Amino acid sequence: MPHKKGLTLIEIIVVVLVIGILAALSLPGFDKTKERTLDKEAQASLSLIQAAERIYKMEAGFYYPPTTNTSNIADINTHLKVSLPTAGTLNWSYSIDDSALTGTARAVRSGQTRTWEVDSTSAAGDPACTTDCL
Repeated sequence: MPHKKGLTLIEIIVVVLVIGILAALSLPGFDKTKERTLDKEAQASLSLIQAAERIYKMEAGFYYPPTTNTSNIADINTHLKVSLPTAGTLNWSYSIDDSALTGTARAVRSGQTRTWEVDSTSAAGDPACTTDCL
């Protein structure tokens, strides 16, 4: 009696179902991991802005911007000599508010309200999530 090579229809359906179940279980975890990674991006960028703000103050005598605030990333990059992303899919919008003379930098998640902030005059200096934190 010859042996048949290959899989039966039932075996193929079982394999497809198992793969589908595993994929369905992993997707929610992937979204949270992705958002946490994007939070790390905002924290790193805000720490970079904070350090650049301190250097700018040492050189100019005041925090950037000399007016109340700015959200123009190209201007922030030019004046603070940083390289925040300006093209492609932007995950965050950045702004600096100096109305309280503190050089508060803010990152807001694109399409959401999650916000990270850091104060350039703060001794602790770590960016903190202020709105819609994970």
